[in-house]
Amino acid sequence: MGKVVLVTGVARQLGGRFVRRLRRDPDVDRVVGVDAVPPEHHLGGADFVQADIRQPTIARVLAETGADTVVHMDVTGTPLGSGSRTSVKETNVIGTLQLLGACQKSPVVRRLVVKSSTNVYGSAPRDPAVCTETTPAKSLPSGGFAKDAVEVEGYVRGFARRRPDVAVCVLRFANILGPLTDTPLASYFSLPVLPTVLGYDPRLQFVHEDDAIEVLRIASHEPRRATLNSGTFNIAGDGVLLLSQCSRRLGRPTVPLPLPAVTWAGSLVRTLGVTDFSPEQIRLLTHGRVVDTTQMRETLGFRPTRTTAETFADFARGRGPGLLPPQAVAAAVDRVAALPLAGGGHPTPTQSAN
Repeated sequence: MGKVVLVTGVARQLGGRFVRRLRRDPDVDRVVGVDAVPPEHHLGGADFVQADIRQPTIARVLAETGADTVVHMDVTGTPLGSGSRTSVKETNVIGTLQLLGACQKSPVVRRLVVKSSTNVYGSAPRDPAVCTETTPAKSLPSGGFAKDAVEVEGYVRGFARRRPDVAVCVLRFANILGPLTDTPLASYFSLPVLPTVLGYDPRLQFVHEDDAIEVLRIASHEPRRATLNSGTFNIAGDGVLLLSQCSRRLGRPTVPLPLPAVTWAGSLVRTLGVTDFSPEQIRLLTHGRVVDTTQMRETLGFRPTRTTAETFADFARGRGPGLLPPQAVAAAVDRVAALPLAGGGHPTPTQSAN
């Protein structure tokens, strides 16, 4: 019997693309896609099983397919279709518990890959300049997708202790961007005017959707050396971009607002359904987040084909021109940055670093 890979979350674009890529992999004999709803895109000839991972039926699906590798991509911050935040949390947390329970009972599962997020580090003013895989969060996320990701990783660590014979790989992705990306951050960058927090210019990292597919493929393979690609890995493109640089490259003006006003604006756009401008996203756009990718390169053996800047450039091309020429936006942003903050004075070194 050859290699059989079961992939969750295939109704989403990224999951669908990953399945199609696996189907072209000569080392994979069969790919089984699982989701609660049928995908609107094709799966390249992969088998599809309609199943809700929140239900115990996922154990039967895993047993019947005989999958030896499980790639869990159904950990996300956005609902699918008309779903709600509650359904997303249930899929993230309860769905992961059910899937891990099924994997624990399976005598043939030998590899588990989990798509996680650098959101687990949070975004706080006293965070280190660069987070490594062992960096603890200064304050644990209190809600939203970040909290889900922390809980999911806790359950995965418990599974790894119970099944030491299964190679477990957790991939903590920075913000995934690309021409087809549909995430809250992509929606934020698509606004005609970008609200920002007065006095802050956060550092951001991105990973291209093509690189995300490739690193998932690498992680789903048997390592060349024992436990080579088991563990937790930060995944991000080289370099960083400031939020002001992002706005310039998009040709979209920014509106610096006091933090309470940005929080109010976030609640407004969420209510209107424009984008999910969540509190955790506001913290990211205030304090930023940068992660170290040494383990990704040296242990996992993956090098992204695009830097953070190149990833954002590809994303910007797919979004079309902004309201203003990038040169005009750059000049305006520079003028705003030179103004003193409300209440007098200029940004402190800490604020400038963020």
